Amino acid sequence: MIRSFRHKGLRLFFSTGSTRGILFAHVKRLKLILALLNVASTSAHLDAPGLRLHPLRGRYDGFWAVHVSGNWRVIFRYEEGHVHDVDYLDYH
Repeated sequence: MIRSFRHKGLRLFFSTGSTRGILFAHVKRLKLILALLNVASTSAHLDAPGLRLHPLRGRYDGFWAVHVSGNWRVIFRYEEGHVHDVDYLDYH
């Protein structure tokens, strides 16, 4: 279950469906990713083809990332079976 967001637009999209603050071209993909994050209790639940799940290092050590489009990713971390600090960014 998603417990917290870093990205204000993504939090608004998740709670109300408002697309303000996210790229419209990513709406369908973000809806899928957020639905999966909300039911996943481990990172293994997100290891599906096309999502390109991978752990991050350096500045984002402890976070996981899934592919949205191009350089855009949704990053998050797991803590006690829950998803925290969900962010939406172009980190490359």
